[in-house]
Amino acid sequence: MADSRIRPARHTDGTALAGLDAAVWSPLHAVQPRPEPPYAPFFDAAHPPEQYLVAEDPADGSVLGYVRLGLPTPLDCNRHVRQIQGLAVADRARGRGVGRALLRAACEEARRQGAIRITLRVLGHNAPARALYASEGFAVEGVLPGEFFLHGRYVDDVLMGRALGG
Repeated sequence: MADSRIRPARHTDGTALAGLDAAVWSPLHAVQPRPEPPYAPFFDAAHPPEQYLVAEDPADGSVLGYVRLGLPTPLDCNRHVRQIQGLAVADRARGRGVGRALLRAACEEARRQGAIRITLRVLGHNAPARALYASEGFAVEGVLPGEFFLHGRYVDDVLMGRALGG
């Protein structure tokens, strides 16, 4: 498996996570402009550390990646679903199973929270991410054609999800 340890995020991870977000920014997955220094605080009232799991290098404790797990809506009738609302892996950790470990940890955490389903959104042209999600049991459940206009072209928003069996 991955050469990393997955743990809950801490407030002290904010600077490292903001730097990671800036370092891995790519038109392949970003719908926001490239972050520029000084970076906004990574955590805020809408994005508290409790929503994040962090992959760290067991050798030196450095941050290798993160996944954000949240509620897709504020509706009580939707509380049985969790949504992956961000996943990032440092370039130096790519190909080492860190993204897969974070994805699996997010599914376990969603189960622990009582969820029976997990969903996510991914840009249609992000083939590597879509392949990872599919290999972990996520299926395409919908496509919003041309939902985003990014870098001179229209890009689909792909909705994926899976059941969280016991």
